[in-house]
Amino acid sequence: MVIDSNEINACIESLCANVHEQYTIDPRHYQGSAVKRGLRNSDGTGVIAGVTQIGSVQGYYLRDLEKVPIPGELYYRGININEIADSHMYTDTFGYEEVAYLLLFGSLPDQTQLDQFNAILAASRRLPDGFFEDMILKAPSKNVMNKLERSVLASYSYDDNPDDTSLENIMRQSIVLIGRFPTIVADAYAVKRHIFGGHSLYIHNPKDHLSLAENFLRMARRDKSYTHEEARLLDLMLILQAEHGGGNNSAFACRTLSSSGTDTYSAIAAAVGSLKGPLHGGANEKVQEMLADISENIGDRSDDTIRDYLVRLLRREAGDRSGKIYGLGHAVYTISDPRTTIIKRYARKMAEELGYGDDFALTEAVERLGIPLVMEHTGHTVPMCANVDLYSGLVYRMLGIPTELFTPLFAIARVAGWCAHRLEEVATGGRIIRPAYRSSMKYTHYVPMNER
Repeated sequence: MVIDSNEINACIESLCANVHEQYTIDPRHYQGSAVKRGLRNSDGTGVIAGVTQIGSVQGYYLRDLEKVPIPGELYYRGININEIADSHMYTDTFGYEEVAYLLLFGSLPDQTQLDQFNAILAASRRLPDGFFEDMILKAPSKNVMNKLERSVLASYSYDDNPDDTSLENIMRQSIVLIGRFPTIVADAYAVKRHIFGGHSLYIHNPKDHLSLAENFLRMARRDKSYTHEEARLLDLMLILQAEHGGGNNSAFACRTLSSSGTDTYSAIAAAVGSLKGPLHGGANEKVQEMLADISENIGDRSDDTIRDYLVRLLRREAGDRSGKIYGLGHAVYTISDPRTTIIKRYARKMAEELGYGDDFALTEAVERLGIPLVMEHTGHTVPMCANVDLYSGLVYRMLGIPTELFTPLFAIARVAGWCAHRLEEVATGGRIIRPAYRSSMKYTHYVPMNER
């Protein structure tokens, strides 16, 4: 049987007549068993799969096996994220590079160490000869995350020692990737706009003396212009999203691949693929779509009007009909998400200055009115909070960053955390990660072709 490309879809449709039946598992198989769906316990806490010294996410403590909510705290190598953010905002300095060093090496750098680290990052921002032409320009993608993932895998071919899993070599690869991510994203976006949007192609080279945040704004914008305040706000966002414990989906994906003994590029590419998902890093885009929908479909912005529309969202009568208010709730944080608290503290003034005061107020109203509605709708008794996704997209919009770069910016920040988790898994994991799945299949016998 020979078919052409026009007949493939018809054949697939025919072959898939019973596919839903074959891939549907009766929910009763999950009842009364030890299966922990999503690697979550019945109370919503995560199954303990390992130990880490890199990051700590705290939103509650257990008392007599019951969750006791507390204001959220986030620690990088034992240092509270509030101290890091406040210090750099107070001194008006860029801090992401220092945070990346802290995550990778386990302690804060002195000036000489930070200078050496920054020099390696600066050299790494320049893509290898032929990389842009062969890996980005000749194979454009409509999705920047897809292109980033492919480019990470392609980096294997430009590495003279790609399979060496010594900690020193993984550290070298990690710093290279941290430096390379902003350039790949900026270039991939420029090519996407050119090929699929019909815009002029402009590629700006990074500058060694600039911070990662400054370089990204310079490379991503057509006229290369940015203000110090814009770069500082972006730097703050990168600091806040650099790490979030070993249990988040992308970090766990990285650790799972690392446990198999595979190379750095495969492990980090897996993390990028995970972050692309709308239930993980892609959530900030869904928040902005939701807020735009609310703004377009309400008249006045009174609490009653906003509350009525949020009820319609929960009833699947508006928005994307998902029944969700995006940006509310978190797997760990209860009373508050520390990242959200920091963003609100420092972004509010700029929102007013840049003409986004009404949007900021609407976002706060969704937080204030939406949380009790979601708790009532779901029967939730544990306190809920707005997560970082509710405000991060608004900050990026304030910076003039297009929606399709929201999640890639998340990846630019989080690659430092991923690399630290890879190093820790290789150094101390010791066993391939392999959870079990209980079989629910029906056993049968092979039927010869002439009897089917």
